[in-house]
Amino acid sequence: MNPRNLILFGLVACLYLATGFMQSWNLSLSILNAALLATIAALGVNMQWGYAGLFSVGTMGFTALGGLAVVLISAKPNTDNWQAGGFGILLALVLGALSVAAAVFAWRAIAPGRARTLTVAAVLIGGFFLFRAVFDPAVNAVEAVNPQFAGNIGGLGLPSLLAWPVGGLLAAAAAWAIGRTALGLRSDYLAIATLGIAEIIVAVIKNEDWMGRGVKNLTGLPRPWPVPLEVDLQQQAGFLDFVASWGWNPMTASTILVKLLYAGMFGLVLALIIWAFERALNSPWGRMMRAIRDNEVSAAAMGKDVTGRHLQVFILGSAVIGIAGAMMTSMDGQMTPGTYNPLRFTFLVWVMVIVGGSGNNWGTVLGGLLIGWLWLVVENIGPTIMGYVTAGMPDGWLRSHLVGSAEHMRLLSMGVILLVVLRFSPRGLIPEK
Repeated sequence: MNPRNLILFGLVACLYLATGFMQSWNLSLSILNAALLATIAALGVNMQWGYAGLFSVGTMGFTALGGLAVVLISAKPNTDNWQAGGFGILLALVLGALSVAAAVFAWRAIAPGRARTLTVAAVLIGGFFLFRAVFDPAVNAVEAVNPQFAGNIGGLGLPSLLAWPVGGLLAAAAAWAIGRTALGLRSDYLAIATLGIAEIIVAVIKNEDWMGRGVKNLTGLPRPWPVPLEVDLQQQAGFLDFVASWGWNPMTASTILVKLLYAGMFGLVLALIIWAFERALNSPWGRMMRAIRDNEVSAAAMGKDVTGRHLQVFILGSAVIGIAGAMMTSMDGQMTPGTYNPLRFTFLVWVMVIVGGSGNNWGTVLGGLLIGWLWLVVENIGPTIMGYVTAGMPDGWLRSHLVGSAEHMRLLSMGVILLVVLRFSPRGLIPEK
């Protein structure tokens, strides 16, 4: 890494240090953890766009699937709900999969013509009604049991760490299904398709209460090992003696320690992903992907399977995004589908990639840490700055409105930063080599 890039990373590090010294270390670490998770997701987007030129804006959907994996893997099982209709739901899902498989088999086995079309249509329509006949009563039975506190089948009660790779697998499976149909589209149509599919995924999670309580939210998800609860730390004599010897507040020290543990875990995952991505980028596979990105016609003429490689990189990038989504839900300790929105989980991640430098993993890391800091700090300091600006104004609705709306300055700041970078450094702060 050249000195210029080291200076850029040093300046970003100074931003987090300044936040800790001037405001609070709890705030600085909270911003750092959120930025690390967004950076991991940005690396997945960078693989799709920077490596292969795939313009996918379905990041929000893959993030939500990662969060759903935490619910299905680490949440406590609801035995009564499962007994009421869990097996019926499982049977319905199996019947639905068999119907799709039968339709695919019929499409391949029957010669093209009206007979094939009618047969496939009959199989799909019949399978749909059979699926609904089994699925709907089972769902109603599950959601009717203790809907105030449960109403869902729960999870497997396994360690939260296991949910992280499962989140990647769920996102990868969805990416395979999407890619098999959508990757044949032109880049602009691919963006529209992935955006719509992401909205569908979030809508399903919101409305299917039997999975994760939908918009009722599911709280109390276990933390990943080795992160303890702050309350448990505050009751340990050894911890209390240690913080007392330094004159620290036990409550503040416990929250800082927990956030430091999260930062270490997220940083380790980020380092592993960068190591793997750098090796892939500098391998023959990486050179082939960039050749496909730069000229698909020439790559196809050289015998490369362009569509197959696009599908491969689309699945890999989506899996990384799913892992980031699972890590975020584990840290939050709750599944809140209403918080998934394209602005935060798609647009912001794309800004990180563009500002940092698409096609460069270290540039994406720099952009993720920088934009992550700006996104959250502007929200916090915006009202304070606006309070100084409007100090000379009389108290009234106008001043209150300006101060109250100041946190939305981050939208303006993101737009200005993006325009400035595109104008003066269109390839990003750390361009692709």
